[in-house]
Amino acid sequence: MNAAQPIPLQINFRNLETSEAVEAKVREKVNKLGHFYPTINSCRVVIEQRHRHHTQGNHFHVRIDLKVPGHELIAGREPDQNHAYTDVYVALRDAFDAMRRQLEDLARNQQGHVKRHEEKRHGHITEIAPDKTFGRIESVDGRWLYFHRNSLIGEDFDKLQVGTPVYYVEDMGDEGPQASSVYPVGKHHILV
Repeated sequence: MNAAQPIPLQINFRNLETSEAVEAKVREKVNKLGHFYPTINSCRVVIEQRHRHHTQGNHFHVRIDLKVPGHELIAGREPDQNHAYTDVYVALRDAFDAMRRQLEDLARNQQGHVKRHEEKRHGHITEIAPDKTFGRIESVDGRWLYFHRNSLIGEDFDKLQVGTPVYYVEDMGDEGPQASSVYPVGKHHILV
């Protein structure tokens, strides 16, 4: 299926009358998704009006079920206390925005552009100079790295002790590898 062919679309209205204007808006938004992600197999949109207290108005719930090869994606916008969807077009916009983000994530995964978080380099402090201007870190692979007191983040250098586990960024200095952006491992972090 490509974007030039119409995407099989089913639109259901619940607790409200069918609206040609709302249907047209849904078709427009589905077509935009099709241009963005051309292999959409089918789309089902449910627009439901939920009756609330008369002083608060009626609220809209929108649910989108999208089928693409190998996946079914679901996005919806439900009225809640923080964001009451009393305007059907706002509810539609937000639901389709959520679906577009899911399609973007799926496309990135399929293309291998997944964000990978680099493992933080870590080690422990093995030396603190008597004048407390620098120290040394032993990395987990047994290398020793120099670090200056100005490289320490979030801790007072004078409170550091030999054996303190730390994370760091490794840079190349004049004398070889050195650690910058050094910060102690918090009690909530576990070194592996």
